[in-house]
Amino acid sequence: MILVVDSGSSKADWLVASTNIPKQKFSTVGFNPYFHDENFILHALNSHNDLSGLAERVTNLYFFGAGCSSEDRNQIIKGALKKFFINAKIEVDHDVFASVRATCGDEPGIACILGTGSNSCYFDGTNIHKNNYGLGFIMGDEGSGSYFGKKLITHYLYGILPENLKIDFEQRYQMNKEIMIANVYNNSSANVWLASFAKFMTDHKDDPWVVKIVTKGIEEFYDLFVCRYPNYKELKTHFIGSIAFYFEDILRFVGGRKEVSVGKVIRYPINALAEYILSKKN
Repeated sequence: MILVVDSGSSKADWLVASTNIPKQKFSTVGFNPYFHDENFILHALNSHNDLSGLAERVTNLYFFGAGCSSEDRNQIIKGALKKFFINAKIEVDHDVFASVRATCGDEPGIACILGTGSNSCYFDGTNIHKNNYGLGFIMGDEGSGSYFGKKLITHYLYGILPENLKIDFEQRYQMNKEIMIANVYNNSSANVWLASFAKFMTDHKDDPWVVKIVTKGIEEFYDLFVCRYPNYKELKTHFIGSIAFYFEDILRFVGGRKEVSVGKVIRYPINALAEYILSKKN
């Protein structure tokens, strides 16, 4: 049995992808080795009844995750998975590899992630060339859910959020400055907490303030993560992630201004990713 996993920092999608078994899809919290250790991952897996029922039957597991950018970090994920899926051959790689396989396939292109965090890579048709620009949610992640969440709460705390949004924000969240600061500075999943406010942004996606903030964030993303590739004008640039999906109109508008040819925009890459993996095994 083949199991494919696409994990962001907030959520992980699991798909049973064997050709002779009906496809089954599950969701868990996301696993990021920057923030989660083996015990956290094992506890989450053991709490999921459906995955527990499949654990001994899985023979190949392909895990693509946020933060899986070095062998040391990958071993955190792999160690936990190996203790749970005891009969499986396990491969762990960065989520940018998932974005490439789900969007580019075997064709050259630029694959981007705009979800809880942000990232990109250039694929030449054979090799994946990762960038060096991803700095995480504190210093970077331009255009991501955590980036926009940070903009929302800082504008609120500074008292410069437009009045209509301020009223709705207070009615919806009912939290004070101390709670917000504690959730940023004393929370091991602060990036996920910040990204949770992206829902507020998507609910007000036509508000002029939201349009302005999102446009600026996506411009920064293009400048840092796409337009620094020398040949970006010659390639299709593809996107995965909820921020890309919900703000696709702004994404394409800004891309047009910067001479970026925007290709696929996919919210959840798991199905396309599994199809690619199966095609290579057959």
